[in-house]
Amino acid sequence: MKDIFARSITGILYVFLLLSAVFLSSHAFNFLFLSFGLVCIYEFKKLIKLRHYYIFIAFLFLWWLFVHLVQQQVAVYILLAATLAVNLLLIVILFSGSQLKKLSQWHKFLLALLYIGGGCIFLTMVPYQNKDIFFAKYVIIGIFILIWVNDTFAYLVGRSIGRVKLFPSISPKKTVEGFIGGCIFTVLGAYIISNYNSNMNTLQWIIMALIVVITGSIGDLVESKFKRMAGVKDSGAILPGHGGLLDRLDSLIFMAPFVYLTIQLFNYVS
Repeated sequence: MKDIFARSITGILYVFLLLSAVFLSSHAFNFLFLSFGLVCIYEFKKLIKLRHYYIFIAFLFLWWLFVHLVQQQVAVYILLAATLAVNLLLIVILFSGSQLKKLSQWHKFLLALLYIGGGCIFLTMVPYQNKDIFFAKYVIIGIFILIWVNDTFAYLVGRSIGRVKLFPSISPKKTVEGFIGGCIFTVLGAYIISNYNSNMNTLQWIIMALIVVITGSIGDLVESKFKRMAGVKDSGAILPGHGGLLDRLDSLIFMAPFVYLTIQLFNYVS
């Protein structure tokens, strides 16, 4: 009961912090995820045993370059391609059963920079990609809601009727029923959001819901694999009842470049 109470309070404060940053200003939103990115990189650095602290300098430089300086879309697409390539490689590794034990420090550096750093950068860039809107706060809030709906109903459905394990070697508690339940309720949530948010039409919101469910679920499994390889239960202990910040943001960080790409495609075809 004490653990549930701690998780509830931490979850409420986390949601309040996110929404406050979104509604306060774009600068507050940027700063929040810059801070989140630094903490997540620190936690991931420990998981993969990345030595030295050059990764923080590289992340800060990449953040400054792409969030505040670079205006050329070609450069953004190059970073997007590199980030997606790393994420797709992690998906292949996840399903192939590889252990990543022979990675050099240089490979670990690039992995942390693009998987965590690139994810945070593209998450920050998502609200700026809707045409005719400088900072589309309701787009990012809608995406947050889809993530929370998926997490909540995947847990509730999986706990109540879950029988078939989704990926028992990596995450024994996740079930196929939970995944399907989360997907159904997230699509329903996307339909409801589309009635109040005209930044994307109904079909686009439903497609976005599917992207969120699929890539978010994979992102959670990818981080679980890194924790299993490191022999730890949580990435850290900064959030009472939740573990590390990366444990809370793993789905969000992994899905961000896919969400960014999806919005770019929506803008291209519309």
